[in-house]
Amino acid sequence: MAGESMHIIFVYGTLKKGQPNANVMTDPKHGKAVFKGTGRTIDKYPLVIAQEANIPFLMNVPGTGHHIAGEIYSVDDQMLQFLDEFESCPDMYQRTIKRIEIVEWGGKDDSPEERAAANAIECFVYSTTSYQPEWLNLPHFDCYDSFGTHGLPYVNHLDR
Repeated sequence: MAGESMHIIFVYGTLKKGQPNANVMTDPKHGKAVFKGTGRTIDKYPLVIAQEANIPFLMNVPGTGHHIAGEIYSVDDQMLQFLDEFESCPDMYQRTIKRIEIVEWGGKDDSPEERAAANAIECFVYSTTSYQPEWLNLPHFDCYDSFGTHGLPYVNHLDR
C-alpha cells in the first residue's frame, strides 16, 4: 500500500519466535510484521519475570541489569497499533525508542543504506516505568524464555 509507513520494533519477551505469543506477530489480521534479525540492547536494563502470570517486564532503568537479547521486526501501522493495545500501552508498558545492537541481520532485500547501518538500529521497545519497586530485587535475565530453567512459565491472557 502506498504511503504506508513501516516501524522497526524490538521484542524480547513472549512475542519472540517459539514463545507463547509468537503467533501474534504472524497473524495477518493484526497487520504485517517482517522478521529482520536479532539484536540486543546497547544499554543494560533489568528484565524480570513478575506478577502471577509470569510476565516479562523490561524496566526502563538504563545501566542496571543486562544487555537484553531479542528479535527485530519491521511492522506496519496496523500491527503497531495492535501491539500497543496488546501491550496495554501506555498504562502497563510504554513504547520508547532504544538503540539496539544488531547481532544477526537477515534482511536480504534491504537497501545498501540499511545494510551499512546494520551494526546498530533505533527500535521501538515496550518497556515500563510503571513497575513495582520491589521488582528490582527479582532475578535479572538477559534473554527471556517462558520455558526456561527459572520455572516461571508465562500464563496466557485466556488462562488468567
